[in-house]
Amino acid sequence: MASDFYGEILAPSGAYKYFINGDWKESASGKSVAIVNPSTRQTAYNVQACTQAEVNEMFEISRSSQKQWAQTPLWKRAELLKKAATLLREHALPIASCLVTEIAKPSRDSMTEVIRSADLLDYTAEEGVRVLGQGKILNSDSFPGNGRNKLCLVSKVALGVVLAIPPFNYPVNLAVSKIGPALMAGNVVVLKPPTQGVVAGLHMAQCFHKAGFPKGVLNVITGKGSEIGDFLTTHPSVNCISFTGGDTGISISKKAGMVPLQMELGGKDVCIVCEDANLDLAAKHIVKGGFSYSGQRCTAVKLVLVHDKVADELVSKIVPQVQKLSVGMPENDCDITPVISETSANFIQGLVLDAKEKGAKFLTEFKREGNLLWPTLLDHVTPAMRLAWEEPFGPVLPIVRVQTVEQAIEHCNKNNIALQGCVFTQDINRAIMISDAMETGTVQINAAPARGPDHFPFQGFRDSGIGSQGITNSLEMMVKTKSTVINLEAESYAMG
Repeated sequence: MASDFYGEILAPSGAYKYFINGDWKESASGKSVAIVNPSTRQTAYNVQACTQAEVNEMFEISRSSQKQWAQTPLWKRAELLKKAATLLREHALPIASCLVTEIAKPSRDSMTEVIRSADLLDYTAEEGVRVLGQGKILNSDSFPGNGRNKLCLVSKVALGVVLAIPPFNYPVNLAVSKIGPALMAGNVVVLKPPTQGVVAGLHMAQCFHKAGFPKGVLNVITGKGSEIGDFLTTHPSVNCISFTGGDTGISISKKAGMVPLQMELGGKDVCIVCEDANLDLAAKHIVKGGFSYSGQRCTAVKLVLVHDKVADELVSKIVPQVQKLSVGMPENDCDITPVISETSANFIQGLVLDAKEKGAKFLTEFKREGNLLWPTLLDHVTPAMRLAWEEPFGPVLPIVRVQTVEQAIEHCNKNNIALQGCVFTQDINRAIMISDAMETGTVQINAAPARGPDHFPFQGFRDSGIGSQGITNSLEMMVKTKSTVINLEAESYAMG
């Protein structure tokens, strides 16, 4: 069944096709891009290397499809999203298998990502009908000096063409979190999947295709970022960019001009542990938050700032839990699997070596085999070390000892990537005070940072992002306000 469902997306050459105007096509370039399995470091798939001319064609088709799609009733858009969600669940296994191969995500977590994405679409459909179905009527006499001779009808209309660019670590979920609200709001979408995770993205797109969405409403381009990346993000047909990733987003934002942006660019998520914290709870969440999916999460715990009075006890609870983490291949559902690339592994290793040279204490041994890095816990990390500030995006967790909570907050607020953070204390008043002082997008109290549930607002401060995500916020961001003013005849109004 799965092979029949997905058969049309694979070209005779063995390379996956791209999706345009309801059809799967091969690029006129005759070239392909190799997708490397992080575990084996061998080519696992090939996808089309699309050209700038094909990008132009895709945007032209998107623009011509958008007005008719925007006229589709809300209930019908919701119905199609729910059909796509059903197909995602029915075909979750092959999509999850792609995630295991392309991004070395453990099997169980890969399945969770696909099912979570289906749940997100269902919620988006229902929330979209509620949020987008509401308008306002304003009367002119509510403003001084005016009579009741004007009515203003305020409605929400689509932006147009949304360019969606998700990251490698959640290529299905973070694609769906952009596509769902955009389509529900009457926009059309051009999806540029990440290189690692692109095949899972193509499989996901097939679910939208088979759900019955009209041609041209969702299009998927593949290719080399060096050839089509800037061309996509600066294209004059783009009316909104929703991007999740790293520093590339800063470059995009500088070139985007007047285009609305929704961006999440990562963060150095700190965990503040107060002297009155429940240390068993803190240790459990620190290990889970720091090492899930090998630390390759924008909301992973990236730095522990613990009060010196309880640091030794906290460390004694964390170390054995880290030592129990299984290390190996994603097919075996190991806790720690290979990081996404050799470049990433080299960067992480550089951060660790810098900390070692500057006197950090290793609580677990740093080991590496190819892209597979063993979980590494470092204590007595100082602000002079790169690990105190830079985001490793790997299974490495530094611990900084502080004398006061104020010192921890100061360190948090000095970092320019401020997505999330967390604080552990048994004093709720203190927790709120610390949360208020932390200049970061979201603060979790007595739990590790996390993106979900997917309808919660999700945003970063400073270089961590622009705008706010979460299903409701995304729906509202994907529309613009339009006013229609009805001018009543003065004579008729006077008669009333």
